[in-house]
Amino acid sequence: MDLHIDDFCQDVARVLINLHACFPLKHAVYVEDISGPDEPDEVGLHSPRFSACLGAMLWLAEEGWIRYDTLIYQEGIDQAVLTQKAFLVLSAQSDVLYADIPDQPLLVKQQKATRIEQLRTAIKSKKSSQINDMVHYLLSAAPTLILPPEPALPEEPSDH
Repeated sequence: MDLHIDDFCQDVARVLINLHACFPLKHAVYVEDISGPDEPDEVGLHSPRFSACLGAMLWLAEEGWIRYDTLIYQEGIDQAVLTQKAFLVLSAQSDVLYADIPDQPLLVKQQKATRIEQLRTAIKSKKSSQINDMVHYLLSAAPTLILPPEPALPEEPSDH
């Protein structure tokens, strides 16, 4: 795969993880926090890598994954938050599993099997293939209706 796509997928993953961690609060997201430090050149232009990261943030907004109020110069986006679509996609159970899900209570297993947890696991692995696969999976996923489990109803006493 092309290196710029690897970088894009990593940037997208880090932005989504960052905003999910503070959801539903609005939050400033700085390019340096996502792609690493960068020094503008003598004319004040950032590196292509830095610009591509900012481009990934703007693309997420254009595609309806995040909202933000303003650009912070060329340094990041201010008052950013996940959209409903992004929140639902990230909160749903994942068909792609990278994390070990040990024998634990059902609620813990369900939390570990969410898309956001699998995305975190892919980022921690530092394996481009896992990160790319997970981001492609997320971007192609439709929001999923998440229903709570139905409570068991008590049996009605029989009339004898």
